[in-house]
Amino acid sequence: MRVVRIDEFGGPEVLVPVEVPDPVAGPGQVLMRVAAAGVNRADALIRAGVYHRAGRPPLIPGVEAAGVVAAVGEGVTGIGVGQRVMAVDGVNAPGFYAELAVVPAGQVTVLPDGVDLTEAATLPVAWLSAWYCLRHLAKVTKDDTVVVKAAASGVGSAAVQIAAEAGARVIAVAGSPEKTAWAAGLGAHVTLDTSVHPDDAEVEEVLRLTGGRGADVVLDTVGGRAFARSLREIAHGGRVVALANVALETSTVDTRDFYPKNASILGFQLTNLQIHGYDPRPDLRELAERVAAGTYRVPVETVFPLAEARAAHERLERRDNRGKIVLAVGTG
Repeated sequence: MRVVRIDEFGGPEVLVPVEVPDPVAGPGQVLMRVAAAGVNRADALIRAGVYHRAGRPPLIPGVEAAGVVAAVGEGVTGIGVGQRVMAVDGVNAPGFYAELAVVPAGQVTVLPDGVDLTEAATLPVAWLSAWYCLRHLAKVTKDDTVVVKAAASGVGSAAVQIAAEAGARVIAVAGSPEKTAWAAGLGAHVTLDTSVHPDDAEVEEVLRLTGGRGADVVLDTVGGRAFARSLREIAHGGRVVALANVALETSTVDTRDFYPKNASILGFQLTNLQIHGYDPRPDLRELAERVAAGTYRVPVETVFPLAEARAAHERLERRDNRGKIVLAVGTG
């Protein structure tokens, strides 16, 4: 089968298409014929050798995908050959930049009718992360004002829609007029362009937009210095959810920015959540059903062939995409 493999850590140029033997499903595993694989920041971190569970090369990246079940191993129930499925697996290797992938059955979710496989490939990481952070951790309600940072990213574009559907007032933060306008089209009530309001001006604008009280929830998808600003933007009793550090820089914070407010800081990391027992399938089923019903729009910006994984990573790292980047692997 064809895969894209990393034989040494480095930039996008180390993503090399090669032929390898077909895998076989063992006990408790599902063999999936991959139709599409989502391209994520985690994939770029794996490629660069800075992901906490990357292991050593050779590696096949890819932590989420959708496709069709080709075979099931001994002991697998509830999943049959020919079913359309999506899968997430940031714990095991190899990954989903491959025509065939073996994945534990507990990480495989059967898709309802009406969900395109390319769209489904983007649900298990970005959408699931946004869903879990807003629904389970922050427990967003109609009474909340929610700040979503990097609102044009995969997680951000999902979070804007999930928070808006919950009835919250959504302030979408992004780095250009094009990105903020796009976030508004997804349901954000107010937008904040950080190219106009950088650094401390961002904090001042969030406070102005909330009448000085701050936001009830800040979803921090950036980390670094942005996380320190998130703590200053939160209201009394508010919740800051931190789920990334794409800035790859240290967050230096002043505890006086949050403890006098009786605010909560909540952390989220999908892989470690799964390691500690989280079953993603119920949440993924609910997400997929809402996509099938038209409640959520899954924005796929660019689709690259599997052999052009390097170009997909180059686009991801320019950070000018709006929505998700996907690799088209097979027909499903």
